Amino acid sequence: MVQENLLQFYNCKILRNSKLNEEDLWVRNGKIIDPEKIFYDEKIQATERIDCQNAIISPGFIDLQINGGFGIDFSYNVDNVEEGINKVAKELLAHGVTSFCPTLVTSSAENYHNILPRIKKNKGGAHGATVLGVHVEGPFISTNKKGAHQEFHIKKFKNGFQSLLEIYGNLENISYITLAPEIDNSCEVISELCKRNIKVSVGHSTANLKQGEKAVKCGASFITHLFNAMLPFHHRDPGLVGLLTSDEIPKSKIIHYGIIADGIHTHPAALRIAHRTHPEGLVLVTDAISALGLQEGLHRLGQFDIEMRNGRAYIANTDTLCGSTTAMSQCVRYFKDATGCSIVHALEAATLHPARVIGIQSRKGVLDFGADADFVMLSDDLMVLSTWIAGNCVYSNSCTAISEDIVK
Repeated sequence: MVQENLLQFYNCKILRNSKLNEEDLWVRNGKIIDPEKIFYDEKIQATERIDCQNAIISPGFIDLQINGGFGIDFSYNVDNVEEGINKVAKELLAHGVTSFCPTLVTSSAENYHNILPRIKKNKGGAHGATVLGVHVEGPFISTNKKGAHQEFHIKKFKNGFQSLLEIYGNLENISYITLAPEIDNSCEVISELCKRNIKVSVGHSTANLKQGEKAVKCGASFITHLFNAMLPFHHRDPGLVGLLTSDEIPKSKIIHYGIIADGIHTHPAALRIAHRTHPEGLVLVTDAISALGLQEGLHRLGQFDIEMRNGRAYIANTDTLCGSTTAMSQCVRYFKDATGCSIVHALEAATLHPARVIGIQSRKGVLDFGADADFVMLSDDLMVLSTWIAGNCVYSNSCTAISEDIVK
């Protein structure tokens, strides 16, 4: 008897166990399965065989920091929160992203109370990429490293963890929080967040290395967009950058760090330094803004007029850049070219590593048996050919995968 929903992907190279392996990928009921059970225990054949035409199959990309895209700004799209999330989730499929963390920048308590309850964790599918929970970036950050964040809304932990609850309200939909570890009472806050299984990232900060190490000992495990919005590396005190090689952190604990590989926010030499220093911790993030995916020309986004010129977003009538507009698939390619790293390392920086950051590596960011069948088919030059969630094709450029039904 033939089992329903049994898919065999063949003629492909699969990223598994940090290697590209020439073997078939088997999927049933949205999960990746062990073919040995099919051959020796169940003794059945595939419902459908899919010729991947020598494509690379990688776990789907995971973007842990994205502020919006395609005309949507998550922090200011107050009236149509759900509609905005759905639009971005759908558009991201074309870029190989199967899961993401919508990011909210420093805002008023009223804004958080309005938006946070409405960005719910949501399984992906043809409707769009999986929503893994919100990344809240601020308002507990340094005014000296605020970047584009509004200083008026930046806060301190005057009442410890209670201050955080007052600003955010319900924490249910939050996956991780970026804060500046030099702020008074931050260690208490970090410890309490970790007890609630909310990850903590350090960033937008003037912290020295010792303050960063203290935050890690309290439970922080991530660094938000390394090199950006933090003290520059100094040989007497390397600041948060020094966490990549600190001997105060147990060797059993990996400090991960986000990095924006768009050719604008981080110099190629800085990418190479970070990668060669601590490759296992590197996580590609886009930090994309609402201008991602927009056509060349003028656009009204929130309170600003934005001009797209040569694929970059500027405040209209100026030469001032206003954020990243680079998709994750582009970041992967740029990172590989800039660092000279292997295809495997480039892909794991957008899959396995971000999954580890938020603790979902048993089901996402990998193609292990039992994991979710969320993956992307890529050409040898890492162009997205098709995107799959739970074993279903949710995006295709019509150039891949020939399906062969063998059970009629």
